[in-house]
Amino acid sequence: MATGPQQDAHQGGCLCGQLRYRISAALEDIAHCHCRMCRKASGGIVTTWVTVPLAAVQWIHGTPRTFASSTHTTRYFCAGCGAQLALYTQRAADTIDITVATLDDAARHPANRHIWYDSRLPWLHLDEELPHEEQELY
Repeated sequence: MATGPQQDAHQGGCLCGQLRYRISAALEDIAHCHCRMCRKASGGIVTTWVTVPLAAVQWIHGTPRTFASSTHTTRYFCAGCGAQLALYTQRAADTIDITVATLDDAARHPANRHIWYDSRLPWLHLDEELPHEEQELY
């Protein structure tokens, strides 16, 4: 069965190459997250996530380390370089969020919304025309 470009497997990985993953799903729900926890975990001013079905993600090289950043959220990162690659929350148990910046083809996947917008840094002006949610909705 032939698939179109949105259904092709997407790959990505960490900075040092110890971790690689494959996503076998369309990359449609892409959000800039402005929450304080994502800023602290990434060291960046915003983290852009793509939400995909949990079953669509496969670790193809290496095993990520995990960190429970809250009672319901686990973050996946590389023990070698520290890159944050994924986030799983029990609040959306059938999905996982992957950091768009770690995709091999990240430039092809712009965000289509903002989440935790009320937590944004007041001096950051990024894709202001996109829809936004004051807080994450589940």
